[in-house]
Amino acid sequence: MNGVGSAGKSSIAGALQGITAEPFLHVAMDDFLDMLPPGYFDHPDGLVFETLQEDGHPSVAIHTGVVCERLLSGMRLAVAALADAGNNLIVDDVLLGAGAARDDYARLLSSHRLHWVGVHAPLDVLEARERLRPDRMPGLARWQFPRVHRGMRYDLESDTAALSPQAVAVIISERFAL
Repeated sequence: MNGVGSAGKSSIAGALQGITAEPFLHVAMDDFLDMLPPGYFDHPDGLVFETLQEDGHPSVAIHTGVVCERLLSGMRLAVAALADAGNNLIVDDVLLGAGAARDDYARLLSSHRLHWVGVHAPLDVLEARERLRPDRMPGLARWQFPRVHRGMRYDLESDTAALSPQAVAVIISERFAL
């Protein structure tokens, strides 16, 4: 699943785990980012959050350095290793459009059944959800919004402003016979 932070990917993953016929592991990008040493947040080699203004609103650009890029590359390799070991996976990621990370997943998982799911919500809904989450910086959704789905092609897209995580999980399960 790919979508802006606060779009509902983790909630959908949890709901999906509760209804699939086979067990599915939830692999979340946030869990991998939590592995970074604290000193690598706001460090040029790690993860830097740059506060900007976009159309009079706060926006937080994300810049990744060599250590963070290596971590995210390792995440994709770990996903492939888990799949190669026979695990079913729900991958919860924030890909900034079609590019190297998407290509890595496609290449690494080419021998597996892979479904791309885009998780969408309107910007005002994402920003409202972001304000309610203590683990989110106001402005992350605004910066990610025009970038995350750019150039992506999905097997299924969902709008979490219109559907609950449980409803999206049912649609995913039925569409892909999970």
